[in-house]
Amino acid sequence: MRTINPWINFNGNAEEAFIFYKSVFGGEFTKIIRFKDLSGPEFQVAENEENKIMYIGLPIGKHNVLIANDVPEFMGRVSESENRSKIYASAESREEADKIFNGLSAGGEVEGPIGDSPWGTYAGMFRDRYGIEWIVEFDPNYNG
Repeated sequence: MRTINPWINFNGNAEEAFIFYKSVFGGEFTKIIRFKDLSGPEFQVAENEENKIMYIGLPIGKHNVLIANDVPEFMGRVSESENRSKIYASAESREEADKIFNGLSAGGEVEGPIGDSPWGTYAGMFRDRYGIEWIVEFDPNYNG
């Protein structure tokens, strides 16, 4: 297996969330596809959903891509308060862990402040302002 890339569903604010993520991680979007780009006789798109995101990708690090889309209204809403899953970000230093943790948790809810863990890493956990749960960790003993 080469990689596992997280794919997040949003309720119409995927682009806003990814602009925020880009401000923390840097980089450039690999591509942005809007629902209107796929519209045709076989796939009708409501006018209020034309500019919503069908696909957005943000490379993070050397081999990872954070991916998302907006869920069309006809499919129902994503529950932003449920535990959808956590995204684990493995940092290369304490400083990078602090930068990621402090950047992404701004405006969110810290569930476990970043600091030394009982298992020998430097870690923290939070839900960002878009309801996405993250774990940021630096493991000084990891050689990968």
